[in-house]
Parts: sequence; structure tokens; C-alpha cells
Amino acid sequence: MIRKRSGTRGGGGPARGRLRAALGGATTVLLTATALAALPQTTAHAADTLGAAAAEKGRYFGAAVAANHLGEAQYAATLDREFNSVTPENEMKWDAVEPNRGSFSFSRADQIVHHAQGKGMKVRGHTLVWHSQLPGWVSGLGATDLRSAMNNHITQVMTHYKGEIHSWDVVNEAFQDGGSGARRSSPFQDKLGDGFIEEAFRTARAADPNAKLCYNDYNTDGVNAKSNAVYTMVRDFKSRGVPIDCVGFQSHFNPNSPVPSDYRANLQRFADLGVDVQITELDIEGSGQAQATNYGNVVRACLAVTRCTGITVWGIPDKYSWRSSGTPLLFDDNYNKKPAYDAALSALGGTPGDPGDPGGPGDPTAACTATYSTAEQWSGGYNGKVTITAGSSPITGWSVDVTLASPQQVVSVWNGSPTSNGNVMTVRSTWNGSLAAGASTSFGFTVNGGTTPPPQVGACTAS
Repeated sequence: MIRKRSGTRGGGGPARGRLRAALGGATTVLLTATALAALPQTTAHAADTLGAAAAEKGRYFGAAVAANHLGEAQYAATLDREFNSVTPENEMKWDAVEPNRGSFSFSRADQIVHHAQGKGMKVRGHTLVWHSQLPGWVSGLGATDLRSAMNNHITQVMTHYKGEIHSWDVVNEAFQDGGSGARRSSPFQDKLGDGFIEEAFRTARAADPNAKLCYNDYNTDGVNAKSNAVYTMVRDFKSRGVPIDCVGFQSHFNPNSPVPSDYRANLQRFADLGVDVQITELDIEGSGQAQATNYGNVVRACLAVTRCTGITVWGIPDKYSWRSSGTPLLFDDNYNKKPAYDAALSALGGTPGDPGDPGGPGDPTAACTATYSTAEQWSGGYNGKVTITAGSSPITGWSVDVTLASPQQVVSVWNGSPTSNGNVMTVRSTWNGSLAAGASTSFGFTVNGGTTPPPQVGACTAS
């Protein structure tokens, strides 16, 4: 089977004066923080999207997300419309968050988490302990230092996201391929021995007692030597009270490694041990009806297992897949829904839309982009400006999400109509919605409560 390759992861008088100067003759909509919080909440999608249909079955349907694509309008719009869970592709891996010992950087991962939270999505954490994408300093440590570094890494990362991650891949891909059922050689296995997995899970439980703790692997989708070895480990952990809550099945399929006939039975036998099962990195190479049938079968297998709590596809459009030549995802390079999408949605009990629906084949949806700049800034806040630019076709309306970090609060908005959902403000066009191809307009807002971090401005959605 093809393996996943490594990826790259409040103001006073002066503020009012500046605000008047910035506004000139523009109409201003003044909003207190209380009024903003009381604005109409966003409405849920009907069961004609993957996330909504899965939610009606008590499950999530998520996607792996790359932070550097969130600024692409169609990428963000498809993510926001279709999915109710995200997994960072590379942004939470060891080399991304702790490139140097004891020095942590969460900015790219935070970008994904904040986007997901602004849309009411769940977040899966991926991954804490893995033999790949390790910074060089890790493999150079002796056993004592490595144990300390592993436990500190788990603790620091999980503490940073405590209460924000519903499931963590605590240990990833610790078993060999083939018929041996043996552990994979890695700095952790070679220097700490078999006990490193148990220690990682116990450390993770102490760091965030409420997060689900998962073991995640590939080529374990059917009953075979590798899945039997994982099964034996999980059974042992459950018998001894080692804290493990879930097992992730990556489910990377292709013609040489198809969906196994005992896929459902294998998921069920793990669930019978008293753990949840999750399909964590689903992609299926192929096209047309054959691919659609396989996607439908995977979804139905999950639904048939009560403790299968959700499905994550490893990417959104084919062009960004780690094996793009195999066209393994639910959307083509232009974000058109493929037959596989309709099959997955139908299996979830949803209703596929017409070809002209947003994201469907031949979708005529117009496009726009949103760029942010700080207009004025003072010690207690700032004026923000978002410029909207139409794409290659005219548009008649637009909307953009702006996500703020606590304790920042929006106190006024101009040239746009705002609504609120938690810390996310959605601004829609008013008089300035109609733009010719390539033309621009802007809206502005005043924030009190500090100047950092800057707001996260989501993708522009055009009509």
C-alpha cells in the first residue's frame, strides 16, 4: 500500500477621535460588545452536506486541513460548508510545534483551531508521538533525556490546547508492516522499549483528562498480523487500566490495497474492547462509480458500528492530496463534487444536491478574496480594514468571517452588516455588494481590548 509521505506544518478618547477621522462621512453602525453578542446566530445547514448529515447520525465528518490553504476562497468555503471536524495535516506534528527543544511554536496550528472554533467544528489533534517528522535533536537524545522530552512535549502541547481538542492521536504508526506484528524501529522504541506507548498515554491523560486518547495506524483496516498486534495491545491496555479511549484507522485505499471485506467486522472487534473507533485519514484512489461504491461502503461500515464516532478524509480537493495523481478525494481540482461525494452523502442519509448547487459540477459560483490591514492602532485597540476584491466574474454580494481572540471586542462596524456567533463576526455586504470583475470595496471595524493577536479573516464568499 502507498504510504503517506511527510508534509512540510478597551480604548478611551483618543480612539474615538481616530475613529471619526477614519470614518469621514461614512455611515457607522455602533455596536457594544453586548449588542454584538446578541446579534442573530448563524443557522445550521440542512442535511445536504457531509457534516450535517453525519451530525444527524451522531457522528462527525471531517477533513484534514492545511493552514496555508485557508486563504483560498474555494478551499475555505468548501471546508466551512461541508465538514464539522478538522484535523491539522502537519501543523501539530513535532517538527512544527517544537523545532528546538523546549521552544514551542503554535501559530500555524492555532490558525486552524481558531478557524474551526469559529465555525463550530470539532478538532482532532494529530499527532504527539510519531517516528516521522521529528526534528533532528530528538533522535540524538539518550534514553533519559528522550523520556523527559517525550513527556514534556505531550504535556506542553496538550496543555496549550486543553479543552479544545476532542481526540488526540497520542501515538502514531508504532507497528511494522508485514506479518511479524512487531514494533517499528524508532527513537522511542529503540531507546525506551515497548513501554513508551503506555507511558505516552498516561502522560496524555494527566495533561488533559477530558480529551479522547487514540492510537492511530495504517494497514490495520482488516484482520491481519498488524491489526492483530494493535488489537492485542489495546486489549492489554484496557485490562490494566491504561488510559486509551479510541483507535484510529487511517484507511488509505487504492486498487492494490482495497477496502477489505472484513472492514466492518474489524472495526467492530476493536469497539467490543470498549474503545471508540474513528476513520482518521480516509482517501480512496480511483474515479467514477468504483470509487463512489468504495466510499459508500466505508461510510456504511462506520454507521453499522455504534462506537464508530466519525470519519475524516485526508484533504479536500484532489489537487492538494498527498497522492493527487490517484484523485482519491471527494472534490476534484476545481472543487466540483465527485460521484464519491454523492455516495458518501447518500450513505449518511443526506440528499445530494443538483449539479448547479454550490460545489457541484458546473458550479457557476462567483469568487472574491478578502485581505486584512490595520488602519490605525493605539494602546487599547485598533481600526481594522478588510478589502474585498471580485474574481474574474462580477459579483452581487459577499460575506467574510472575522475571528477575534479574547478579550478583544468589536465596538463598531461600517460599510457592512455584521452578525455574531461567539467570537466570530460575519460581515455581509450592504450597499457595496455589486462589484465588477476585479473591482474592490472595503469594510471596517473598531476593536477594543488590545492589539494582538491580529484578527483572523476568513475566506470571502461571493454571490
